[in-house]
Amino acid sequence: MTKLTPLDQAHRLDSPPLQGRGRGWGLSAGRLDQLKNFARDMRQEPTEPERRLWARLSRSQIGGYKFRRQSVIGPCIVDFLCAQKALIVEVDGDTHVAGSDASRDQALQDQGYRIIRIANHEVMQNIEGVCTAILDALEQAPDRWASPHPNPSPEGEGLSLSKDREF
Repeated sequence: MTKLTPLDQAHRLDSPPLQGRGRGWGLSAGRLDQLKNFARDMRQEPTEPERRLWARLSRSQIGGYKFRRQSVIGPCIVDFLCAQKALIVEVDGDTHVAGSDASRDQALQDQGYRIIRIANHEVMQNIEGVCTAILDALEQAPDRWASPHPNPSPEGEGLSLSKDREF
């Protein structure tokens, strides 16, 4: 008999996985996979404003802060996330209705996230101003985790090996 991993077992039962850094969010394994696949598709086909903003946010170019794009948080996919500062940046299209995301935003705020909404035309016409506003928000926000990080790497990982060590 083949023993299933906890994640495989969760897929078989379509229940929340028991591992994965607490990312279960109470969603089934199948639903989490759907969200991850949808987020991946969105990363592969970004809108032009998202592409331009990502060019500025990627590689820790703004204040040295790391961002992820199209990140899954619970049942939501957010445009850009700085996990260190719990800051979400949403780029809203021309057809976006103000207030339509109120319950979604409230759920994210209840989890400790701060959300900044930026209109497409601001990204397209004033990218420097947008980057300045994001940097200001990052510098005002407290770090989400006290040192050390809640998920530290195993002891010694990433340290260079001494030359006299035998294998």
